[in-house]
Amino acid sequence: MKLPNRLWPLVAALVLVAAAAIGGAIWYRSRPLSQAALVKRLPTREALVLSIDFDALRRGGILNVLESSKAAEDADYRRFVEKSGFDYRRDLDSAVVAFAPGGKYMFIKGRFDWASLHRYAREQGGSCVNAFCRMQGSQPDRQISFFRVQTGLMGLAVSTDDYAARRLSEAPSGADPEIPSAPVWLRVPSALLRSGESLPAGTRMFARSMADAESVLVTLTPEGSRLAARLEVRCANERNAADIAAQLSRATAMLREMIEREHQKPNPADFSGVLTSGTFRSEGSRVLGYWPIERSFVENMLGGAG
Repeated sequence: MKLPNRLWPLVAALVLVAAAAIGGAIWYRSRPLSQAALVKRLPTREALVLSIDFDALRRGGILNVLESSKAAEDADYRRFVEKSGFDYRRDLDSAVVAFAPGGKYMFIKGRFDWASLHRYAREQGGSCVNAFCRMQGSQPDRQISFFRVQTGLMGLAVSTDDYAARRLSEAPSGADPEIPSAPVWLRVPSALLRSGESLPAGTRMFARSMADAESVLVTLTPEGSRLAARLEVRCANERNAADIAAQLSRATAMLREMIEREHQKPNPADFSGVLTSGTFRSEGSRVLGYWPIERSFVENMLGGAG
């Protein structure tokens, strides 16, 4: 059937509109997602949220301490690298993780061989449908699910729900959250501070001092040959901030005295050295804290000393 000449401009216009719509959809899906957009998708309610810029730490030489760590020698990890071709020391750029009551949810940026990852999931008894995979973890209550958000971006969940990663596919309405400008940052929920569960030994009395805070943020940044941890506690008012700063200062002094009574000295390679070096002050309704962190502490925490 031959179209009348007068209809050709309309057909051409429709083709252009369709091409623009397809091109716009492709651009929308492929554009880089900001960290704020990723954090917005995470289940952050009552969750400890951790962000690590591995690329920045790699450039600063921090990740070199992992070369001799136990994690790098773990048999399961070696098998995963062999089967999937993914090595975090080389291929991982950044990760943001929510440690929520219902499981761990994360977005990971890096270089992925998706075909190898899908094959690895199937070899472990799992399954993949389109870009979504699920597989059994090391324990019955650890179900792993992941999917390709973009070529260099993975959404992953470890939960009792083997489809848990699906909740990362869309963002809720509302404004994007505020994101710190630091290679490593940690947001701590007040519920965790009040309970003290899962906190390292020696940190619980500091956590109790901040139990009534509205929000707690810890950032980690390079400072010369070492790192610096900074604390920002947001309080309801100036009086609460002054009280928390005083409590943190007293807890620091008390820890120093306890170590001295044992005729010991704070060790820069463990929490005793870090925590006893803390200084605190209040500014309006905020509490600001600072701890210098030596490289030996990082090596010890990451297993390089073991």
